[in-house]
Amino acid sequence: MARVLVVGCGCRGVSLARALGEHTVRGTTRVPERVSELETAGLEGVVADPDRLGTLVPALSGVSVVCWLMGSALGAADVHGARLRSLMEHLVDTPVRGLVYEAAGTVDPGLLEAGAEIVREASRVWHIRVEVVSADPADHPAWLEAMKDAVERLLSR
Repeated sequence: MARVLVVGCGCRGVSLARALGEHTVRGTTRVPERVSELETAGLEGVVADPDRLGTLVPALSGVSVVCWLMGSALGAADVHGARLRSLMEHLVDTPVRGLVYEAAGTVDPGLLEAGAEIVREASRVWHIRVEVVSADPADHPAWLEAMKDAVERLLSR
C-alpha cells in the first residue's frame, strides 16, 4: 500500500482516489472548507495551492506518487510551466517515486504540451519516473482507467 498525493483534488480527484482504493490518498484543495468533504470521502484532505509550492511541500511527506490534475485549472498557466518545473526540481530531493501529469482537459493544449515536456525533461535529466496521461477527462471512464493504470505503473517499477 502506498500514499498518493492528488494535487487539484476536485470531483475527478475524488473519483481517482476511490479507484485507488488499496492506497492511501491525500488530496489538496485551495479552499479550507473543502478539507472536511475530502475527509468524508475517505481521503486525507490538506490545504495547498499548486501556485504556491511552499504550501504543497509539506503534503509530500510520506508520498510515493504525485498526480498533477491541473488539466482543467483555468487561470493558472504557471502550474504547467514555472511552478511545475520547480516542483519537479524539488521532487529530486524527496522519496516521491514518480509523478502522473494530466495532459488533457480544458486548459490551452499548448500549455498542456509544455507541461508534458517539462515532466519528460525532468525524467530524462533527474531520472524521475513520470507518466503523461492524455486521456480526455470528458470521457470519465477512459480517463479514470488511464490515470489508475499510470499510478500503478509508477508504483510497480
